[in-house]
Amino acid sequence: MLEKIQKYYNHAFVQQFRDVRFTGFVVFGVLVLLVTWSGISVIETNYELQKQVSKLEQENQVRQLENNNLKLQNDYYNTDQYLELTARRQFGKGQPGEKLLLVPESVALKYAPEIPKEVVAETATPTLKKPFIQKNIEAWVDFFTHRSE
Repeated sequence: MLEKIQKYYNHAFVQQFRDVRFTGFVVFGVLVLLVTWSGISVIETNYELQKQVSKLEQENQVRQLENNNLKLQNDYYNTDQYLELTARRQFGKGQPGEKLLLVPESVALKYAPEIPKEVVAETATPTLKKPFIQKNIEAWVDFFTHRSE
């Protein structure tokens, strides 16, 4: 048994582990791998943070555009043109000298162009996309209350 151990101990493969140069090379290799791994993790973290910063900057730009849009809308609400249109629509007011003509609906529709039925159907009943869960629950309620479509 002792001879077997000495045989393995004296083997060339085991002898190289006793050499200081080989051990230093192995330690150097492990250090290189650790530094590389650390660098890769830092790069990955920076990439994720950069994505978050980019997303937040885009959201900030969208908010700024919305704010600008609201400012323009508020400016429009303060104009005389808007006040005039609102007064005409809500209170039936007009400028001096204007006359209001009331046309019966039947007469107005008589001279109006005919609208295709497909267009009327599309604009009259907009189809709302419901989530699957809501459609499923409504179907079960219809089933239990014996409602049919």
